[in-house]
Amino acid sequence: MSGQIDDLPPLREVIARHGLMAKKALGQNFLLDLNLTARIARQAGPLEGHDVVEVGPGPGGLTRALLAEGARRVIAVEKDPRCLPALAEIADRYPGRLEIVEGDALETGLADMVRSPARIIANLPYNVATPLLTGWLLTEPWPAWFSSMTLMFQREVAERICAAPGSKSYGRLSVLSQWRCEAEIAFDVGPKAFTPPPKVTSSVAVLYPRGNPLPCPADALQRVTAAAFGQRRKMLRQSLKSLGGADLLERAGIEPERRAETLDIAEFVALANALSG
Repeated sequence: MSGQIDDLPPLREVIARHGLMAKKALGQNFLLDLNLTARIARQAGPLEGHDVVEVGPGPGGLTRALLAEGARRVIAVEKDPRCLPALAEIADRYPGRLEIVEGDALETGLADMVRSPARIIANLPYNVATPLLTGWLLTEPWPAWFSSMTLMFQREVAERICAAPGSKSYGRLSVLSQWRCEAEIAFDVGPKAFTPPPKVTSSVAVLYPRGNPLPCPADALQRVTAAAFGQRRKMLRQSLKSLGGADLLERAGIEPERRAETLDIAEFVALANALSG
């Protein structure tokens, strides 16, 4: 059952009144259970005195929870103009605390919109979840403008973010995520929590930025991980051939016969520093 967190109408009524059928092309799956949205909001930690960035609010279930949990201000970035009237009703209920930004979050300068401290909390549209996260992980300067990210992904993506070296889920996203953040899966969410129900289980992952990640140029780390995991079954001397192969590996102190999934974060950082040096 959906719990009531404010005196606004139930989400099913809002969706029906505004004709908000979820669009597959926008990666939309709306969360209607207000008990669940409240749990996501609380998972992020205390929200009082924080700005919160939310991407893809849709009809505003999580938005309502963030405001009810005491966020100082929510900046909600929504690409779908159909959702704006429903979000405007929430803004009227919480005067001065909800800023609605119509646009593509991949092209929006979110850092300029927030006051510190700030958190990112979102049920991310599936089709842009990974590029959004990658962009936030590669934020410069670092430490980032956000103190945490609490994000809903497909379970498979959440597992990649948190995977350890040697596991089949370990890859480029694991390295970038764990280089700059501590990451963990908080809880899973079954398909029935969404409208329409996706075909896969989802997970809420929490990422806390590291104050002092191992130093290396982000662009070099991107190049090394892209090449290494682009041919993950091959030995590194082969997969990294375009970047210097055996010579690069020697400078980084890594055996050329190893494969990408056996390297830990520190070893990828060593490769990035060898490449940029």
